[in-house]
Amino acid sequence: MSIALVDCDSFYASCERVFRPDLKNRPIVVLSNNDGCVIARSSEAKAMGVKMGVPWFKIKDRYIKKGGVVFSSNFAFYGDMSRRVMNILDSLSPKTEVYSIDEAFLDFSGTEKNIGCFDFGLQLKNTIGRWTGIPVRIGIGPTKTLSKVASYQIKKRNIKSRVLTLSNPKDIEEALKQTPVDEVWGVGRRLNKKLSMDGIRTALQLSRIQPKEIRKRFSVVLERTVRELNGEKCLSIEDISPTKKQIVVSRSFAKKITNLEILNTVINDYVIRAAEKLRAEKQNSSTISVFIRTSPFDNNESYRAIKSYSFTCPTNDSRDFLRAVRKMLPEIYKPNYRYSKAGVMLSSFSDMNYVQGSLFKEKHAYKMNSKLMKVIDKLNVNQTQIYIASQNIGKFTPIQRNMVSPKYTTQWSDLPLVK
Repeated sequence: MSIALVDCDSFYASCERVFRPDLKNRPIVVLSNNDGCVIARSSEAKAMGVKMGVPWFKIKDRYIKKGGVVFSSNFAFYGDMSRRVMNILDSLSPKTEVYSIDEAFLDFSGTEKNIGCFDFGLQLKNTIGRWTGIPVRIGIGPTKTLSKVASYQIKKRNIKSRVLTLSNPKDIEEALKQTPVDEVWGVGRRLNKKLSMDGIRTALQLSRIQPKEIRKRFSVVLERTVRELNGEKCLSIEDISPTKKQIVVSRSFAKKITNLEILNTVINDYVIRAAEKLRAEKQNSSTISVFIRTSPFDNNESYRAIKSYSFTCPTNDSRDFLRAVRKMLPEIYKPNYRYSKAGVMLSSFSDMNYVQGSLFKEKHAYKMNSKLMKVIDKLNVNQTQIYIASQNIGKFTPIQRNMVSPKYTTQWSDLPLVK
């Protein structure tokens, strides 16, 4: 059995290029909310020395002078392009696990008997490129971890086909030898430091340690990684993504907020977004928390607060969450402070199909509320059309995005015109 990792190359930057062919081969960076720092770079921007996370103001003049292009983040657009890529993968593979917005694992079982893993990977890459315009690389191996190694080798060696299969022991050994241990899936900065102190600097060196010794000295998680590097399958393709334990929606403000009502309307937007995510997970929540804070860099004023509310019955109704926030926020808000960030967190999840009702609420009310939320979500799937009155509808702009691209795929008015 072979597992493939499909990874979109420089995904956010590639999305911006789909409707802008004039940007081919030009450096592109995408900025965080409020145009604060770099969160994505094209290969050309990386070659210019632009680092991930660098504040935009520090590189702005030099970057623009060298012909670089910059965009504010357009997550609605990126999310829609991701869905298009994942839908193609899902239609062409017997099993697909969406790992992140730009990565997915695929089960290539059976392809060996038909056209072969490499040829199928090549066909898949070309189909995605032709149908979406997004370039991808496809690493193939007997385990998830080895498919990740293959993907890294494509990038490192700049393999033109953008597809690499690691199947025979000799190829696997050579790839592991050329892969630094910190590029192994699951090896973070702290673990890399410990491994380096023990003289383990490559994936090959890590793979040659006895799994039992790894478990004894490190963890069972790293033991699985070592077994996977040796071709032993420990991690299967997950058809259903594991349920989240919490959902957090928070933002830093472009302009600091002092007014309670403005703060409330802005936070209400975050509540709505969190509730939408919760319903997409088919979950209810028993607890909502709201938090506010001033800037951590302002020595003249320092204040942060958080408050939680627990529901008698788990819910996913946006209105229930809004009522709770409306009650909690005045209790933690202090006047004369300039708030720079706020957010909400939903937690204590349970399956939305199994609701323990309240003695004081009729059973049909749950069904009616559920149907209403379902209709609103359907209408708002690509663009918000139905608002709740307490939302921030053009009253205040908390986020600065001066260089955002059009919503090419989610808003009719933003479709490019061919003349």
